[in-house]
Order: sequence, then C-alpha cells, then structure tokens
Amino acid sequence: MQTKTKQKKWIYPRHRWARNLLAAVLGPITRWKYGIRIERFRQQGDRPYLILMNHQTAFDQFFVGLAFRGPVYYVASEDLFSNGWVSSVIRYLVAPIPIKKQTTDVSAVMNCIRVAREGGTIAIAPEGNRTYSGKTVYMNPAIGGLARKLKLPIALFRIEGGYGVQPRWSDGTRRGKMRAYVSRVIEPEEYEDLTADALFEQIQKGLEVNEAVEDGIFKSGKKAEYLERAMYVCPKCGLSEWESHKNTICCKKCGMRVAYGEDKTLSGEGFPFRFVYDWYEYQSKFINDLDVTACTQQPLYTDNTDFYQVFVYKNKKRLLKNAKLSLYGDRIVINEGLETAKTFCFPNIDAVTVLGRNKLNIYVGKQLFQLKSGKRFNALKYVQIYHRYKNITRGNPNAEFLGL
Repeated sequence: MQTKTKQKKWIYPRHRWARNLLAAVLGPITRWKYGIRIERFRQQGDRPYLILMNHQTAFDQFFVGLAFRGPVYYVASEDLFSNGWVSSVIRYLVAPIPIKKQTTDVSAVMNCIRVAREGGTIAIAPEGNRTYSGKTVYMNPAIGGLARKLKLPIALFRIEGGYGVQPRWSDGTRRGKMRAYVSRVIEPEEYEDLTADALFEQIQKGLEVNEAVEDGIFKSGKKAEYLERAMYVCPKCGLSEWESHKNTICCKKCGMRVAYGEDKTLSGEGFPFRFVYDWYEYQSKFINDLDVTACTQQPLYTDNTDFYQVFVYKNKKRLLKNAKLSLYGDRIVINEGLETAKTFCFPNIDAVTVLGRNKLNIYVGKQLFQLKSGKRFNALKYVQIYHRYKNITRGNPNAEFLGL
C-alpha cells in the first residue's frame, strides 16, 4: 500500500534572515540610486497580506521589501528560475513563486494558496510587464479571482515617478524623485460579497498610474538612449528603425530627430507627440490598422540575435550565435536559407513576450525559446506584429490588445 508523500514547507526561517540582510545592504543603495521615498507600512502587524503593485522599475520588489517587515514571497517569471546555480541560490534564500509568463499557470495559483495557508505575505504585479510608455499597462482580470481565493487583506502598493527615473527602455537611471507606499488596504470582509470582476475593477483603479505628464525633473546626459527598444514606427514614414544617442533619437529612414527633455517631453521639427505615451499609442494604432497577413513575401524587419532554448526551472542552452532573425507578418524565421534555419509560424506559437528590457521569449507547446540581441534590439515589434496577426486570423480585426 502506497503512502502519500508529505508536501515540503514553502516558508523557512532563513527567508527572514535573508530579507533582513538584503534590506540592510540594498536599502541605502536603493534609496540613493532611485531617489525614492519608501513609506513603511506601519499597520502591518503580524498579518500576512496580498501585496498588489504597479510595475515601473527593475527594483520594484526591493521597494516592497523595504516597506514591509518580514519575508515577502514574490510571484516571478520563469526566466528567473532558468539560470542554473544562480536560480538555485535565489530559490533557497527567498523562495519566489514561479509563473510561466503569458500562459495560464495553474501551479502558480496553487503555490500562492499554499504560501497563504502557511501564513506568508505574497507580492504580485498584476500587469506582468513594466510599462514602456509611462502609463500602467494591461492587467490580467484573473487577479480578482485569485485574490478572492487567497482571502488575505489586499495592500495596494503604488510606485510613482519610476518611469521618470528608470524607463523600461533605458539602461540607466535619472536623478529625480520617486515615491512608494501602500495607498489602500482592502479587507476580506470588504470584498467577500464582491464578484471577481468588481474586485478587479477596484484593484485596477487603485494601481493605475499615468506619468505622461510634466510632474518633475529627471536629469541625465543620456535621456533618450535606447528609446528605440520601444519605438519602431515613424509618424512621417511608417515602419522604420530608430537610433538614439544621448538625448536625441533619429529615424534611420527619413532623418527625423526627436529630443527627450528633463521633464519627459519630446520635441523635434515636424514631430507631433508631446510624450512617449502619445507616440506609443500612435504606434499601436498604426499596427492595428496594418494587414500583416499580406506582409509575407519580404521581411518587415531583420536583426541579429543569439538563439537559446530554455529548459524551464533549470537552465538555458545556446543553439545559435549571431543568427539572422527575420520578422514577417505571419512568422519569425531564424537563419533563413541556411541548414540551421528554424521557422516559427504564428499559428503554431502559443505566446510571444518581452522579458526585461529587450529579451524575446517564444512559447511553442512545452518548448520555450529565447532571443537575445544587442542593446538596440527592439523585441516589442515581434510581440505586437504576432498579436496583430492573431487578432486578424481569429476573426477579431478590431481588437486593440497587442500583448502588453
């Protein structure tokens, strides 16, 4: 007769020690680097919480950790867990909760329930992506249902000024001001009679931030550098490529030059947009008006990239170095015409997403592939063209969502 194996605990005392050590070491560095005012959540007590936060910088999890006492168990993408021994150390010290990005991950939900039952505080960024434009991006409505399942008090953690200090498309930080704080707590008795959709609406409203406004000065000598990671449509010549240098970015087709100011505003002769958000919205509309199914004979874009297969929760294996990458309206091709060629047809792809600033993940069945290119690589266009194709072929050409 078989006996049931006892499930291991998720929460261990070492997680508290690791949290305290990281707070002591990284706290002063974080405050100095980001110019951030982090407000301690003084009403925390000994209660576990579900922390829901908007996502602006690469250090958001540290802002949360410095606002709350004790260990926080962060829901993190599978990429964090696929880096060999480094991932093993992270799992041992802080035990993040893994989730497969852009997919329905039942195991992630079960692990969250498990941590909550053990009395742990959980942190999730419902956007799942950092904003490229300064405005909070799409949130998965499923967060409302998950919150109801966990039955924890919900702490809405707002991060403000992060886009000004560290835009997703930038490598560096700017000297400016940020703020991170719990703006509201929603108690279980407040939402027990709400539907998941109604609760989601409150969460969405509480976390929405729009930084496409002049709300401060953010100083840097390289304010526009790597903006081409986000922008690939020119208001003058359409699909294009851009190249940045210090505080300006230039269209490589028509030569239009755009300057990025300390107040986040854009300016240039004949350039019609005031903020990156306005330009980003125009770019999305341009793609949503494009019939990509007709763009199958010549590549829309070509890049050079390293090509990896990711063995989720283990490691990565590089399959090709400096391979030629071609984007068509219905497929992505690597090393077209060579023996090493590999084609990803959009109908066969389950998901395409951007990780970090400009890594590209392609999900096909149980396989995961990753493309890592140079600093100026724009991974976003691959995601948006893919989603435009899916919207058209699913019979919903008026859908506006393009993956982020």
